[in-house]
Amino acid sequence: RELCSFLYFFKALLPSYMKFLFNTFIYDPLYNGLVFLIDIMPGHEVGWAVVILTLLFKILLYPLAKKAVLTQKAMAAVEEEVKILREKYKNNKEEQAKKLMALYKEKGISPFASFFMLLLQIPIILALYFVFASGLPEIMTERLYSFISAPESVDMIFLGFFDMASKSWPLALLAGLSQFVHAYISVPHPKKPTGAPSFQEDFARSMSIQVKYVFPIIIIFVAHSLAAAVALYWAAGNLFSIVQEFLIRRHLPPTPPATRA
Repeated sequence: RELCSFLYFFKALLPSYMKFLFNTFIYDPLYNGLVFLIDIMPGHEVGWAVVILTLLFKILLYPLAKKAVLTQKAMAAVEEEVKILREKYKNNKEEQAKKLMALYKEKGISPFASFFMLLLQIPIILALYFVFASGLPEIMTERLYSFISAPESVDMIFLGFFDMASKSWPLALLAGLSQFVHAYISVPHPKKPTGAPSFQEDFARSMSIQVKYVFPIIIIFVAHSLAAAVALYWAAGNLFSIVQEFLIRRHLPPTPPATRA
C-alpha cells in the first residue's frame, strides 16, 4: 500500500509536460494495446493479453537486447586491455577515463547498453501499474483510440486462479526467480583478482552480487506489492529474455583472444 501511494505521489510531482509525454507516448499506447489484445483474446482474458503484450515488447526491443549482449561479449574481449590501462593510469583518474573511453570507441563498445535496457523497463512497469490501477475490468473508453474497440466483457482470472487485479505471491516469486536466472546467465562473472583488488574490481564484483542476488529479492517484494498483472509482465518478460539470451549467444561468433596493450 505504501509503494502504491508513493507511485501516485511520484506521478503527481511530475511537471505537466512530463505527464503529457508519459501519457501520450507510454501510458496511452500501452493501455490501447492491452485493450486491443484483450478484445481479440478468446474469452477476453487479461492474463494472456499481458503475456502477448510482453512478447511484442521483447520482439520490438530485440535489437537493443542483442546490442547489450554484444557489448558484454566485447567487454570481455578487452578485459585485459582495460586492466592494463587502469593500472597504468591509476594515479590519474581523468586520463584513465579518457583512455578507457578511447578504447571503447575504438572497439565500437557502448558500455551503457545493458543499463539502458534496464532503464527502459522502468516507465513501462510504471505505466502498466497505472493501467491496472485505473479500474480494470472497467474500460476507460475516453482513452481509447478511434480504431480500438472496447471488449464487451473482461476476464481478470489467469489460468483459473490468478486474479490480475489482486496481489499474488506465486507470480511475485516467479518474477524474482526468473530475474535471478536471467541475471545469472547475462551478467558477467568477475574474475578473482590475482593480487590486491582495485576499486573497479571490487565495485564490479559488488554490482554483480547485487544484480544477481539482491535485485531478485527486491523484485519479489515489489511485484507482490503491485497488481498480479505487473508480476506476470515481469515474469513473462524475464522468461522471454532468457530464451532471447540463449538465441543471441548461440549465433555469436567466438570471442577472439584478448591482446595486451
